[in-house]
Amino acid sequence: MNPQSPWALVTGASGTIGLAIGEALARVGVPLYLHYNRSGEKLIPLLQRCQELGVPAVTLQADLRYPEQISHMFQQMQVPPLLIVNNASADHVGLFTDVTIPQFDEMMALNVRSSFLVTQLALPAMLRERYGRIVNITSVWGLTGGSCEVLYSLTKGALNTFTKALAKEMAPNGITVNAVAPGAIQGGMMERFSPDEVEAIADEIPANRLGKPEEVASVVRFLLSGDASYVNGQVISPNGGWYT
Repeated sequence: MNPQSPWALVTGASGTIGLAIGEALARVGVPLYLHYNRSGEKLIPLLQRCQELGVPAVTLQADLRYPEQISHMFQQMQVPPLLIVNNASADHVGLFTDVTIPQFDEMMALNVRSSFLVTQLALPAMLRERYGRIVNITSVWGLTGGSCEVLYSLTKGALNTFTKALAKEMAPNGITVNAVAPGAIQGGMMERFSPDEVEAIADEIPANRLGKPEEVASVVRFLLSGDASYVNGQVISPNGGWYT
């Protein structure tokens, strides 16, 4: 990637992993659309970093639970993005028997439907150019399932299957679709655990530590690059050997 790189859209860019992805892409000269919903102030350091690097960056606010806001977000883009990172997500922890229909609908809307619609709106430009890179951020629980995270696991598993199916459909058009399924990563969703709980989780991981957001971002950066043109339909899980 270089200063002539296509624009990238990173949804959920104000989150821990989203910020790391934005930083990694800025460092290789990728112009950025940085989506957020409620935490736009968290993007300020990244915007300053982009300015230092001479990389164009535009913030876009939208609640991705609502299709009309996704459409409005795309209408604000002067240059269509050919690189998409579907990173926006929400977690849900609790017993399966306690999950309500509104909780189910909200998680499906944010974790699954939003990625579906963002991708659908991005594809016309990719098809015209016969080039595109789509990366869906899922979770190791989408591969293995997580107790007391059944709803979250269900949504991430759906994204993994979406990735594989769309990759086959888009491959003849020069468009790749892959997923990154992180394990336990510092910050973000792990912040709900106590230090003792984090230590216990780290003890279960062969690498004896949690992953860093930058380690997830480096995988995303590779999948968005020209070097990954023959990598398609893959779900790559940086998890320190926790699950293989």
